[in-house]
Amino acid sequence: MSNLSLLIMAAGMGSRYGGLKQLDEVGPNGETIIDYSVYDAIKAGFDKVVFIIRKDFAEEFKSKITDKYSGKIQVEYAYQDLNDLPDGFVCPDGRVKPWGTGHAILSAADLINEPFVAINGDDFYGSGSFKVVADYYKNGAKDFSMVAFQLDKTLSTFGGVTRGLCTLKDGKLDTVIETGDLIQTDIGVASDRDIKLDGNEPVSMNVWGFTPKLFDYLRADFSEFLKKYGTELKSEFLIPTVVNDLIQSGKEDVHVLRSDESWFGVTYKEDKQFVQSEILKLINAGVYSQHLF
Repeated sequence: MSNLSLLIMAAGMGSRYGGLKQLDEVGPNGETIIDYSVYDAIKAGFDKVVFIIRKDFAEEFKSKITDKYSGKIQVEYAYQDLNDLPDGFVCPDGRVKPWGTGHAILSAADLINEPFVAINGDDFYGSGSFKVVADYYKNGAKDFSMVAFQLDKTLSTFGGVTRGLCTLKDGKLDTVIETGDLIQTDIGVASDRDIKLDGNEPVSMNVWGFTPKLFDYLRADFSEFLKKYGTELKSEFLIPTVVNDLIQSGKEDVHVLRSDESWFGVTYKEDKQFVQSEILKLINAGVYSQHLF
């Protein structure tokens, strides 16, 4: 098996949540969601973890999060910066929103030369999700991949969420469309699109398996994105959109891996208590110890 890296996107502020939720403690001994992801990744056989963060909270992030991983897994840092743009482009005055997950991943291009898995820093994916994608690359796979979750296992009871709604064909990803305002109702799952959803649909939760070839696509696509939307203050260069375009153009196949895990995360502040209770259940079931590191 070639080396395998985990890329954790942790540069966002979390506007709906109201702060740096990546640093929020959800475990019984101050563990963060990131701690559980790194623990699961080490157990699954990952060799390196690369964190995408902002420079202005790098020291706090290192002291509260990554110092404890010393000697357990190689740690690297990439910094997402609004002004880190291709030649000929400038960040518009007044923009504070990050450029999106595609730009975040691109910021780590100089640190990764092996297959890697990109995830969100504020989502709990479960140990099985890391194992299925690690095993895929351990067995020599060269394709891009995505770990799919069941829609109704990824919703919040405190408000609408955005998910990458997927369709599959012959075990591969056919389309992935960012769908917002997803919320459980008495007759199914409502959304911002005029479609019927029963909750069994596969969704992307930003668990993507890539090879370094992705960076070449991102460089070209980001420049095109900036030509069209670079003057907007809230436009986002999103990785599901990039992947969908690669599929539709026939440039790449994306193998779909299935996770039976229930996702949970802290989209809203009210989610935190639920996350804490779910983690405690996993500890009581013997999945995790009281002290991870």
